Amino acid sequence: MSIKLDSYKIFGIVAEHKSFSEAAKVLFMTQPAISQAVSQLERELDTRLFKRTPHGVTLTDEGRLLYEYVHSAIGLIDVAEEKILEFKNLTAGELKIGVGDTISRYFLLPALEKFHNTYPNVKFRIVNGTTFELCNTLKTGDVDIAICNFPIDDSDLELRPCIDVQDIFVCGEKFKNLLKKPAQLDELVKLPLIFLESQANSRQYVENYLLSKGIQITPEFELGSHDLMLEFARINLGIACVTEEFSLDLLDKGLIYPIPLEEPIPKRSIGVCYLKNVPLSPSATRFVDIIESM
Repeated sequence: MSIKLDSYKIFGIVAEHKSFSEAAKVLFMTQPAISQAVSQLERELDTRLFKRTPHGVTLTDEGRLLYEYVHSAIGLIDVAEEKILEFKNLTAGELKIGVGDTISRYFLLPALEKFHNTYPNVKFRIVNGTTFELCNTLKTGDVDIAICNFPIDDSDLELRPCIDVQDIFVCGEKFKNLLKKPAQLDELVKLPLIFLESQANSRQYVENYLLSKGIQITPEFELGSHDLMLEFARINLGIACVTEEFSLDLLDKGLIYPIPLEEPIPKRSIGVCYLKNVPLSPSATRFVDIIESM
């Protein structure tokens, strides 16, 4: 059926005002144009919708039935347009963010707080996972943006680095002798090592760097939590490879110690990623702006 929505809108206005001339005033159209649109609708439906009288028009039985559906449909369209406007003005909606626990705690929380204080009616849905899992979640549409450890090699994703972070080795009291002079990486890895699980992007970054130096690692402990690695180092279970910026609390308190290296591990980035071929929603765009401004 090729009937256009405008024809139904005109029909609805005529039915409400019981007059072609009144409908013409409301719609800023000529009366003949209104009459022609209604007649065309009647021809396409092969049904008489109005009884014409010198005093105006009244709906036929078929017209009343059609008007009930048209009135409901146009009402739903009006509501949808209002909702879209709310989304554009950030007075409603939902922002779906993918992020790991550690980045969420040490990096994302200030941005979440600022966004929520500015746009309190936009709801958050946070999806946790590794960088690999979050990149896949982006592609399924389950999140709008993801905050991940870089580097990421994926041509489908737009990558926007936000902060640089430094991977370091830390220890507890038992290994304080390592602080006397800068350590060589090939000697350091002979000690009991505490690393994140092998699927973690930050673990892979450090491991690939060590492999580029001809150094292989066999960690004593592989954990799923950055905070747990810090605690394992604090109680002297080994040497932990952690993110310096996310370890400042224990470092500042002197509960763990950074091990000086002859050759520091190159810095990497944490940033925002999203699908290249999918425009960001207004809420996601604003949230990214807040992250990049912090």
